[in-house]
Amino acid sequence: TTTEEVGEGVGPDTEFEFWRNRMAKFNSVAEQLKQSECRCVIGVVGQGKSKLFKRWKVVDNQITDSLNEAKDNVKYLSALERYTEPLYSGTPATVVEALPALMNNIKMMLTIARYYGTPARMTVLFIK
Repeated sequence: TTTEEVGEGVGPDTEFEFWRNRMAKFNSVAEQLKQSECRCVIGVVGQGKSKLFKRWKVVDNQITDSLNEAKDNVKYLSALERYTEPLYSGTPATVVEALPALMNNIKMMLTIARYYGTPARMTVLFIK
């Protein structure tokens, strides 16, 4: 996500929703690829050891990586939701009260999140 795309929505909830939608889409694709019809076609193409099959393996790996990224990001962003709720509906006092816990969780994400712990992703989250 670039800073130009950040303007599409305001607030961290838009980031949470983006990753949930992305995870749902890639889950759907992954489930379709597990169906017997699809596995049969992939098996036939694989028997020929064609360039098409090699390309398919690259695409299949990209789908798997994208699904794993979305799942991981949803996991970490979901942990932030209870701390961001006061930003939408709280009083100034409850917002100030929630900020230390929110910042601690963001720091944890930056440290341990496999995909979300990058300066670019953190920048998007802070901008939103």
